Amino acid sequence: MQLHLYQIDAFADKLFSGNPAAIVPLEKWLDASLMQQIAMENNLAETAFFVTDGDDFQIRWFTPELEINLCGHATLASAFVLFNYLDYKKETIVFHSKSGPLKIQRENELIYLDFPSWKPEKIEEYPDELLNGLKIRQPVGVYSHREYLVELENEKQVKELSPDFSLLGKLDKMVIVTARGNEVDFVSRFFAPTAGINEDPVTGSAHSQLIPFWNEKLGKKKMIARQLSKRGGTIYCEQKGDRVMMGGGAVFYMKGKIEL
Repeated sequence: MQLHLYQIDAFADKLFSGNPAAIVPLEKWLDASLMQQIAMENNLAETAFFVTDGDDFQIRWFTPELEINLCGHATLASAFVLFNYLDYKKETIVFHSKSGPLKIQRENELIYLDFPSWKPEKIEEYPDELLNGLKIRQPVGVYSHREYLVELENEKQVKELSPDFSLLGKLDKMVIVTARGNEVDFVSRFFAPTAGINEDPVTGSAHSQLIPFWNEKLGKKKMIARQLSKRGGTIYCEQKGDRVMMGGGAVFYMKGKIEL
């Protein structure tokens, strides 16, 4: 069996920036164990697989360690492949996922994702490994939804974090760290050693929490965000009722074939 594979830099405006994702279009679903092995072999933050479902598509995402229920950058990359390499003619794509339907739109050079809005709730009790792993003592606040969200005082603190991943790997959730930005509305970093990724370069799904969080704090519906990983990426954000919109660019890196 032969499969096509695309590697795309998502939330990127130039090659070798943003977050690389492997995209594997399928005619029908493979066994989950085989998709997991392919993701492990790719060794990227996420490998996305999608199949045609009538006029829409079904999509699934795998890290090198496990299947996850939502991924932004690999969804953006999948849409980029459909728009640019698989002769998809419409301006809107609907992906059906474990997090419900995800509507994708192309506007000029950007691709916008319509994702669920997950407002994190403030918590007073959390594992010692969280702050010890981040090597911080006094956060502005600690919140939780799918991931832990830790707010710091400023962008400099976020940028200079040097976590202990062995401690963060003991947590039951992945970790978002965020603060107000100097030149953008807010900045963040994302740590996921529990999913086999110490630091994710640009994390669309994290913005399902970050957008409602900063929407409330800043009183703004439209915002620009920057993820401060080494590769870095810019996300154009909007709070729209019980949904969020996040937009970004994408850049083609390579196309290959998998022989199974």
